[in-house]
Amino acid sequence: MFSAFRRWQRQQTASSYEVDDACWLAVEQRLPFLAFVDDGDRARLRALALEFLADKEIAGAHGLEVTNEIRLTIALQACLPILKIGLEAYDDWVGIVVYPGDFVIPRNVTDDAGVVHEYDDPVLGEAWQGGPVLLSWFDESEQSDGVNVVIHEFAHKLDMRSGEPDGMPALPPAIDRRKWARDFSDAYADFCLRVDEGEDVALDPYGAEHPAEFFAVMSEAFFETPLLLKEEYPAVYDQLAAYYQLDPALGELRLNEAGHA
Repeated sequence: MFSAFRRWQRQQTASSYEVDDACWLAVEQRLPFLAFVDDGDRARLRALALEFLADKEIAGAHGLEVTNEIRLTIALQACLPILKIGLEAYDDWVGIVVYPGDFVIPRNVTDDAGVVHEYDDPVLGEAWQGGPVLLSWFDESEQSDGVNVVIHEFAHKLDMRSGEPDGMPALPPAIDRRKWARDFSDAYADFCLRVDEGEDVALDPYGAEHPAEFFAVMSEAFFETPLLLKEEYPAVYDQLAAYYQLDPALGELRLNEAGHA
């Protein structure tokens, strides 16, 4: 009952937002991978992004002014992974904090001898279990190639729906958990080996840090460079296509063929 009311409330709020086509197009130019989404899903993505903004609180840190462009850019990317899953996947948290560029998080680690080591960890983003998402914002000229902080952190949020992030989000009944685990474990082991051997891998080597990071990095690639992911790890691509209920590689292929026509 409460979730139905919350959904109605955010839909009502979203319907009051006015974003013209020129504004949408200007924002979407920052996100060329959205061209892999067909027209019908693109319209749904825009509507879902407005619902997302009606449901979440976005605040700037260190003096960053959160403009309408920033809000829409974050919302479109955050909603792409849940386009078919639904906004309810993000129901257990509210806040997003945006930093101007990368930022530092104080850490402390206790070693085997019981000694606590404190250090500052520079990061581009972080998702907290049941808490906010922290994101960095860069101007277009400052963006890192091959890294999508927003999709990465929101993939972690999906992973956290089943508990501590481990690379296995809450899967629908149609997906075989054992096959998912086998496909991801095999790909992760291969990827770690290639990174450890110093290979110049085509996908972000940060994915070798932990199975949860591998899932988040593969999710970035699934949406941004789907044909590359399908070539590198076809079984992982197929699992993500079943989970996200999308086939961006087909969209990229069609776009490539149209460009060569």
